[in-house]
Amino acid sequence: MDAEVGAWDALAQRASEPNPFYESWYLLPSLHHLGSAECVEMLRFERHGRLAGLLPIVRSRRYYRWPVPNLAGWLHANAFLGTPLIERGAERPFWRALLEWADGSARTEMFLHLRAVSLDGPVHRGLTAALGDRTSAIVHREERALLRSPLSPDAYLEASLSGKKRKEIRRQWNRLAECGEIAVERLRGSDRLEDWTGEFLALEAAGWKGSAGSALASQNATRAIFREALSGAAARGRLERLALRLDGKPIAMLATFLTLPGAFSFKTAFDEDFARFSPGVLLQREYLDMLTRPEIAWTDSCAAEDHPMIDHIWRERRALGRISIAIGGPVRRALFRRFLSAELARNPAGHSA
Repeated sequence: MDAEVGAWDALAQRASEPNPFYESWYLLPSLHHLGSAECVEMLRFERHGRLAGLLPIVRSRRYYRWPVPNLAGWLHANAFLGTPLIERGAERPFWRALLEWADGSARTEMFLHLRAVSLDGPVHRGLTAALGDRTSAIVHREERALLRSPLSPDAYLEASLSGKKRKEIRRQWNRLAECGEIAVERLRGSDRLEDWTGEFLALEAAGWKGSAGSALASQNATRAIFREALSGAAARGRLERLALRLDGKPIAMLATFLTLPGAFSFKTAFDEDFARFSPGVLLQREYLDMLTRPEIAWTDSCAAEDHPMIDHIWRERRALGRISIAIGGPVRRALFRRFLSAELARNPAGHSA
């Protein structure tokens, strides 16, 4: 795939739904540093002689905690969307080709499992249309915070938070200003990127994530992916960075991937020594400036469902689902239907299609 970066980047520009985590500048570092452990296969779909679809797949021996082999869309802990890159207008042909490939390529795998797929766009509609009478189900559904509104930043904050909470944010800003000079820094492209990336990694590692071993800097692979992905995004004009500084020192930082017509609020970190001032919330107040950008229709938070901070500020939601789909011949499909019925009985939140 390294040799196809040009065609890959062109596909991302034509994609019916953006997904930065499957673009070349993010997925290639992910594959280089993590992919060999899971033997990732790249599914390529060509249409009219050009690359028109792409999805990384693994042959997994386990389905979460159960020893049930399956074909699964590949994601890692720092990739937050599993929607394939598909050229606009090619959604249904892509899924038909993928399902036909899965029917003929399955070995011991019982079914196809797609993770963190957007449920409210043309890609999922194309999948639904391509399924025909094939058994499938959304086995898990979640909603995460999304920023999408015609309101101004001030009006949006007023609609999201009570007067008491907004007053508290102003008080925290004023108390923080008594500690030194506050500066809000917005950077695009590669300006000071290496220094900024180092500051972010150090800031995140100094907090609870570092103590828990889940900070990006805790592992060589995740540290390298972060550095290489930010560099690749910056080189393409796809990276924006926001920082809240006190006397020049970062106390809250946020990296955003620009994927028009949307954006992805990728990673944020804050200095826990200043927790009484809620620097993460103060930074989010500044981040609402995204609402003034005519080219940005929405911003995905990339946050967990029911996030204790962002869900109280961002009021819109994005629906994501895990989808399991029958593949292969009659016997394999019959086994899958029995397995699926048992799973849905345990998980009423899922539903069959």
